Amino acid sequence: MESIAFDLRQTRRTPLDAAHVEAIRAVGRTRTYAAGEFLARPGDRMDQFVWLESGEVEVVDLTTGERRLPSTLGPGQFMGEIGFLAGGRWTLPMRAAQDTTITEVDRPTMLRLMSEIPEMSDIIISVFAARRRRQLEDGDGALRLIGVDESAAIRRVASFATRNRIATVSYPLDSPEARAALHQCGLSEVQPAVIFGADEIITDPTPARVAHRLGLDIELDPEDAFEVLIVGGGPAGVAAGVYAGAEGLRALVSEDLAIGGQAGTSSRIENYMGFPTGISGADLVWRGEVQAMKFGTRFAIPLRATGIERGEDGTFCVRFDDGQSVCATAVVVATGVEYRRLPLPRLEDFEGNGVYYAATELEGRWCRGTEAVIVGGGNSAGQAAMYLSRNAEHVHVVVRGPSLAASMSSYLTQRLEADPRITVHYRSEVEDLQGQDRLERLAIVDRANGTRREIDCRALFIMVGAAPNTAWLNGLVELDDKGFIKTGQDCGLSDSPYATSCPGIFAVGDVRAGSVKRVASAVGEGSVVISHVYRHVRPGEV
Repeated sequence: MESIAFDLRQTRRTPLDAAHVEAIRAVGRTRTYAAGEFLARPGDRMDQFVWLESGEVEVVDLTTGERRLPSTLGPGQFMGEIGFLAGGRWTLPMRAAQDTTITEVDRPTMLRLMSEIPEMSDIIISVFAARRRRQLEDGDGALRLIGVDESAAIRRVASFATRNRIATVSYPLDSPEARAALHQCGLSEVQPAVIFGADEIITDPTPARVAHRLGLDIELDPEDAFEVLIVGGGPAGVAAGVYAGAEGLRALVSEDLAIGGQAGTSSRIENYMGFPTGISGADLVWRGEVQAMKFGTRFAIPLRATGIERGEDGTFCVRFDDGQSVCATAVVVATGVEYRRLPLPRLEDFEGNGVYYAATELEGRWCRGTEAVIVGGGNSAGQAAMYLSRNAEHVHVVVRGPSLAASMSSYLTQRLEADPRITVHYRSEVEDLQGQDRLERLAIVDRANGTRREIDCRALFIMVGAAPNTAWLNGLVELDDKGFIKTGQDCGLSDSPYATSCPGIFAVGDVRAGSVKRVASAVGEGSVVISHVYRHVRPGEV
């Protein structure tokens, strides 16, 4: 299956051409670091591109003060990883192993240079992406999570990190590593915690606090208007971000949890053109995010839109759940849909503690040595079943209807029915969730014959129904009777199939009434809508 980047061993020694180096030197400045001096520490802004002229740079283990990785960077190489494109923060401490001279270029200048020299950009981005991949595979990042199994708050942070491609290392609460890490932070009591860097405990750990520490969020200035604000970071929103940046529009993509949206929870997509061996939804959209950042599009997470207003001058101001707001000449609504919550007693008690709405690598951990239950008959449910069956003792797919033909692709249906580790329960429902602090047991009831089967289960995945995320639009655009946004001819408009009843607001992807609920369709709509947005924000140039 396709992954997010090339193998670092293939790219870390990829040199820049002599002309590329001269271009960097022409806009950069020279600095010298003595042996033992830090060039970057976890939490520092990644606001400089660093090219090594001479010397050696190593990654340091802040606990021991020793070299952390066997390989180092030397003359002709450059520092950084993919977070540089978004202006993130350093997650690994970088120290001069000997006297070192560098050429540094401020981030805006370097991004401009990369846009002007695509061959250089390709090399830099490939190496940056490969480094992020290595961090993820090795669990080599600035975040240490202690007590994931015991704390719902830590699990939420772990899920946020996993879905946003943030490298973490996780220690069991009763492990020697956890005790040592907490002791280093000055704590004698063993307790769940999120530790950043060497000894900084993130108090009241939430995805928002972690995002802020990593530089994933941005401070929005209401007076600093964008040409287009794209609300939603799923396939449609990210595709719109790619094309908006490519067309030179000043664009911002906001997302309330993780870039990838609902598609990011798909463990394997096999029917997307160009990936014959399949690709996870998160990896597919992550590639698009990197492309968009390359063209200058900015991303902000986690930000959930809570309201929108239209000014007298026709611009729009969107409010977010953290109290910030941002104004834009045009808004692309790509908020997609959310899985519906089932009307089950104690459902809220177990959400994040045995009840999940995504089936990524993290959630797959809770299926080991137990039976997993998935409620839903769509492609996401089918992909989740195939993925979870690798670790679970058995996977049960619960479907209310008599078959899967109407909602699931044929190839997935055939695989589910042929896999001895998967059982599909037709005309059935889940009820009676049981457990103390987390889900331990549930029942599957066959409504056709009334039979009831109790299952020891620590992981229930709900992937059923689709509720559009449109409440925040405050009636500014016309919706259908199910809450989806009407566009194009449904609104009496003929010039754009994505325009809404409010000029300047466009809708793409699953949130749009009548859209085809497939990843490829969402990507296509997000790509095409920007031509309509361009005509709206720059009418004199068309």
